[in-house]
Amino acid sequence: MLGINVTYILQPGMREEFLGRLEHGKFREAVLEEAGCLGYDYYRSVQDENVVLLVERWTDRQAQQLHLEQPHMALVRAAKDACVADTKVEAYQL
Repeated sequence: MLGINVTYILQPGMREEFLGRLEHGKFREAVLEEAGCLGYDYYRSVQDENVVLLVERWTDRQAQQLHLEQPHMALVRAAKDACVADTKVEAYQL
């Protein structure tokens, strides 16, 4: 299994806008329906209002790579363009 942690550093005051765009577009629900997706959860930092952590779990790297090609990824790209200042990605084997 593959785990991926994505830390989004948001532009000041944009956390709820970012998460709202994803929720409104039902992005998480679409990802959870993808083959090989075992989990896809967003967490708000209590220490920094401009940080969101995404924890992804996949059966394997191939499933995760196919995820990046899905049409609904356009929604997250647009939300990132509007709201995110920086992104840090860490992949690990489960």
